Amino acid sequence: MKKFLCVAIAFVCTTALQAQETEKDVTEFLGIPVDGYKPAMIEKLKAKGFRYIPNEDLLEGEFNGTEVYVGVATNNNKVYRIGLIDKNNQNKTDIRIRFNLLCRQFENNPRYTSLSEDQTIPEDEDFAFEMAFRNKRYEAIFYQNLLTDSLSLARRAQFITKKVQSDLLHKYTQEQIDNPSEEIQSEIFNLTAEYTADMLTKKSVWFMILEHAREYYICMFYDNEYNKANGEDL
Repeated sequence: MKKFLCVAIAFVCTTALQAQETEKDVTEFLGIPVDGYKPAMIEKLKAKGFRYIPNEDLLEGEFNGTEVYVGVATNNNKVYRIGLIDKNNQNKTDIRIRFNLLCRQFENNPRYTSLSEDQTIPEDEDFAFEMAFRNKRYEAIFYQNLLTDSLSLARRAQFITKKVQSDLLHKYTQEQIDNPSEEIQSEIFNLTAEYTADMLTKKSVWFMILEHAREYYICMFYDNEYNKANGEDL
């Protein structure tokens, strides 16, 4: 069974999605892993050309052709998010153009995957009205692809093998798992795909439109879902 399980996982790892090293394959911002401690992250951002604003606990600089403020969010002292917001506002026409342009840039970037259909704002949709009177949020989410180097593939396969084996033992005997039926084989493939997709969603990058006094901004977030609060402090 172990041989079959390894073959199944290797198949999904190499054909369905890219792979990840569960401890190190996290979301990156400008090549910097969204992880570690805040002071170190601030220094890395400064090395990328961002300027620190001490009294605001923010940085400022240019990103993707736009002047932005940059913030670093932590949970239990570990960085889980890099947030950006436009320094300058835009009118509703320009913000729609920019939002849709960002969607297309992410869609065309081979380093990202989208699990949704077209996320652009239709030209005939009055998004300003929808935001003001129906509290509709306009956001788009993409995921950074998982690592594909041999070490990451091997570690990820090992991690998923243990998870799938554990799940199967809740339903089947070891003998059944050692001699899997077609039904069990199918379940192995499905579980492997589910765990792979879950790993992908841990590397989210998303953005949304914010409104203030009929002027609009883009807010963007690079999230390391592994470091987010999950109720451990409750």
